[in-house]
Amino acid sequence: MSDGKKAPPLLIVEDDASALRQLRWTFDGHALATAGDRPQALEELRRTHPPVVLLDLGLPPDAEGASEGLAALGEILRLAPETKVIVVTGREERAHALRAIELGAHDFYQKPVDADEIRVLVDRAFRLHRIEEENRRLAREARGEPLPGVVCVSVAMRRVCQLVERAAVSEISVLLLGESGTGKEVLARALHAVSRRSSGPFVAINCAAIPEQLLESELFGHERGAFTGADRRVVGRLELARGGTLFLDEIGDMPMGVQAKLLRFLQERVIERVGGREQIPLDTRVVSATHRDVQERGEGAALREDLYYRLSELLIEIPPLRERPDDAVVLAQHFFERFRDERPLQGLAADAVAAIASHAWPGNVRELENRMKRAVVMTEGSRVSARDLDLGAAAAPDAPTPRLEDAVHEAERRALTRAWAEAGGNVSQASKLLGVSRPTLYKLLKDHGFRD
Repeated sequence: MSDGKKAPPLLIVEDDASALRQLRWTFDGHALATAGDRPQALEELRRTHPPVVLLDLGLPPDAEGASEGLAALGEILRLAPETKVIVVTGREERAHALRAIELGAHDFYQKPVDADEIRVLVDRAFRLHRIEEENRRLAREARGEPLPGVVCVSVAMRRVCQLVERAAVSEISVLLLGESGTGKEVLARALHAVSRRSSGPFVAINCAAIPEQLLESELFGHERGAFTGADRRVVGRLELARGGTLFLDEIGDMPMGVQAKLLRFLQERVIERVGGREQIPLDTRVVSATHRDVQERGEGAALREDLYYRLSELLIEIPPLRERPDDAVVLAQHFFERFRDERPLQGLAADAVAAIASHAWPGNVRELENRMKRAVVMTEGSRVSARDLDLGAAAAPDAPTPRLEDAVHEAERRALTRAWAEAGGNVSQASKLLGVSRPTLYKLLKDHGFRD
């Protein structure tokens, strides 16, 4: 790599020692991971998350055939569908190579290996992976999604998304703090999706929803006979999330005894199942969330102090929906599009947009989603009205007098948000509602973060 950046990981799955040495030499500029059989390949895939895999189809126990290699290919693409897999075959195995292409392999290469040729093939696969990743990012931004699944235009939430994106590229521990319904799990999933662990599993558990006596077993698993009714071994959520991310929602409701065991895992990266003595090493990232004030110290503290500092290397506070009315309108339009199915509805009525922007949303995004789902089903008109949403006009809250420049900017954003929602995302209709040209509208959309 000539640009000075760290080379992306390349996974080589090859059981022949001499062939592996040659490939190591060929790709000495890459961060290499190697495996000699299917289980090792899947373990390295979860550990290193490589954009490209070189896969020899002749793997043990079927080194003379292709069944094991094709099975590995299928599992790799199931776990990491964006990964570019280049299969390596012998000269007499073209049929196996074509079968691999049918199953989803990116390309194939026939032995013997020529260093220059295979290097070009692999570099091309890396470039394609980068292009596709960038295209997915641009598509999200065009839909108003700064992160996968996150819809927002407000400055406050854009800042939250930037923090999540920065945290995703590292292994820093993240604690999401926000009211119920603000989208903590959505942000945790987004963090996982843009991290190097995206090909691994995302496993969520609500610590407040599981009885105290069962939570330890849910997290760490248990052995047969560990307690009454334990008639078999059960793998816990931490193990299920190996190579990926475990999301601990409502961490402030975790019992102190379980907190101590979780702290040990975070410090040593090993667990013991309930009733077991085997120490199991795990590569699992933990992201946590709570609506409680877990920074409170003392006898009534929700979290042990040492665990709090382990979990909150980065504390991200999610603003409630009442503090970002523009997001409420954009989210309402998003949910309208999701729920209307084939119904011939035109969009949101003007009174609905005004009511959405002024409502306090005590249930936050979850309340908005539920109201919109019901309104789309129950409305008898061509547009969803404030009445359909069961919302009335609300007085605007008192606020200090803003600077004129800020007030103009805010009024412009509010008008743009409402017109965009009323027009259902139609550029021509939105520009007519605002009385501006299409080029001016495109500039406004860009300036206010609707598009990049």
